[in-house]
Amino acid sequence: MKNLALSALVVILSSAAASAALAQDVAAGKTSFNKCMACHSIGEGAKNKVGPELNGLDGRKSGTADGYSYSDANKNSGITWNEAQFKEYIKDPKAKIPGTKMAFAGIKNEKEVNDLWAFISQYDKDGKTK
Repeated sequence: MKNLALSALVVILSSAAASAALAQDVAAGKTSFNKCMACHSIGEGAKNKVGPELNGLDGRKSGTADGYSYSDANKNSGITWNEAQFKEYIKDPKAKIPGTKMAFAGIKNEKEVNDLWAFISQYDKDGKTK
């Protein structure tokens, strides 16, 4: 009986984890990225604009995109971008990195933040999708 209950628990937890992973919608993230496009680019041929290009953001140290002039606050933040860092940052950039040049109020909607990360994190440093 204990094995049956344990097996049922594993199935339930696995289903919940799969549902959470599916909650991220790359297509919706692409739509959300429209808010970012005035300042950032991503994908093959992406170039720095008012803000740095975002290819390969997952795992990149803050303040290190080639050819972009970062604020000292961003260069010295000590952040290596990953899902958790990005999600905290995009909700309120100036709170996460006081002194950043990024003039964006942030995205507060949790689903939109998740979708945006799904979209951005799919690109490697060369702008190709993983």
